[in-house]
Amino acid sequence: MGNPAVDRGVHYTYRHYRTWPDEERWELIDGRAWAMSPAPLTDHQRIVFRFGTYLKNQVEGTQAEAFIAPFDVVIPKSGESDDEADTVVQPDLCVYRDRSKITKRGGRGAPDLVVEVLSPSTSKKDQREKFNLYERSGVLEYWVVDPGNRSVCVYRPLENGLFDDGELREETRDFGPIASTVIEGFTLEPEKLFAGLD
Repeated sequence: MGNPAVDRGVHYTYRHYRTWPDEERWELIDGRAWAMSPAPLTDHQRIVFRFGTYLKNQVEGTQAEAFIAPFDVVIPKSGESDDEADTVVQPDLCVYRDRSKITKRGGRGAPDLVVEVLSPSTSKKDQREKFNLYERSGVLEYWVVDPGNRSVCVYRPLENGLFDDGELREETRDFGPIASTVIEGFTLEPEKLFAGLD
């Protein structure tokens, strides 16, 4: 992936982001640009596709809508226009129950549910910067899928707005499916999600 003129000393906004080449994938978190390269591994894409299919089937016929990356999620601070917003991410999967948050360019404001599938190049960011971002922006469920450990962990906000310690399910342990509290009737069995992967 090429590198547009990204200067670590510059505070970037969605206005800058939209001028960067389409063939390059970037995220902005609090004005800092993060390159999304290299391309995800095959198992990562298999998991995203499976999880996305499960979600799509569950929300079909409801007000909710599921999206798969690349899909821009702009998270403005109070009163900010999209151009001024310094945070735009591309979750692997996300669900909005409020369709008024869906725009021609993507989503505006925190999704209700976010899924990130860890990969070697994004694992730390997904578990630190994006965890903190999703927590403070009001995401109601943050699903972290770890292909290496064959596990799924779901974080939900407590009364104070901070995420709990997470509900963990591992393929190798018989804990049963994990159920969403945001998408009615949605459950996921890790064994099916990870079946047949390398």
